[in-house]
Amino acid sequence: MLPALRIGHLVAKLPIIQGGMAVRISTAPLAAAVANEGGIGIIAATGMSLEELRREIRAAREKTKGIIGVNVLFAAKQFAELVRTAISEGIDLIISGAGVSRDMYEWGKDSGTAIVPIVSSGRLARLAEKLGASAIVVEGAEAGGHLGTDRSWREILPEVKENVDVPVIAAGGIIDGKDIAEAFSYGADGVQMGTRFAASIESAAAPALKEMYVNATEKDVVVIESPVGLPGRALYNSFLARVDRQEINGSNVKCGSCLKHCSHRFCILKALNEAQKGNLDNGLVFSGQQIAKIKEILSVKDIFRNLLRELEAL
Repeated sequence: MLPALRIGHLVAKLPIIQGGMAVRISTAPLAAAVANEGGIGIIAATGMSLEELRREIRAAREKTKGIIGVNVLFAAKQFAELVRTAISEGIDLIISGAGVSRDMYEWGKDSGTAIVPIVSSGRLARLAEKLGASAIVVEGAEAGGHLGTDRSWREILPEVKENVDVPVIAAGGIIDGKDIAEAFSYGADGVQMGTRFAASIESAAAPALKEMYVNATEKDVVVIESPVGLPGRALYNSFLARVDRQEINGSNVKCGSCLKHCSHRFCILKALNEAQKGNLDNGLVFSGQQIAKIKEILSVKDIFRNLLRELEAL
């Protein structure tokens, strides 16, 4: 049986965190469904307005009494405003990666909100714990979306465990019960799963996008250079083919200045929004490395049921 996951004063019955997938893949229905199963549901705040984030947090609270968190990309220009808005709404925890914010730890201490950074080394994990992190997410190169390392979580996690005393969560390419069991064999206290929940009934991804997830093969998964300034793991499609041919760039798109720094190679916010809506020819589709393991779109309840069945069989 899986142990409970304790993050500060929070106790999740099951040590499974649903990844915060932007833009608008992880919204209230998905986060609440995961929380209702005993995991930790996450709303992806990056790309949302402050009012939209408020609405999503309140909608999730109406659907669950479980643990709800928010994921905010540090590279987002409105990072501070989004984090403060989530805290003002009484969010349970904040998860953040793609940079280091010392301020968010102070905001967490002042409000009693658990702060959980995404790190890629033992050194960064040790620094985060000193600053006040309630837990650490170790995200390896197997993850979908923006990547902070080219190393596997299998290499990084033992290094982090040696450096901190707070709970350590493995993330990156974790899809099924076997993956969860492997993470715990490396010393993980919990896991974060994104792509598996992106292909759920409760995910806010358009039907066409969900179908792309379940039909994807290993050969479709590529690593690109994101305008954020980090590599990103995605599914290769006609949009990325046109980016490679330099037929698409940021010069002909009205810039909303959503990032602190942007290469303007293409408008990532627009591309992620198009994908979420199902306009895949004009969309960027982030994906974990092991997406080929996902063969069907399931409800969150069935995903949890399958995970627990697989673990029991092991």
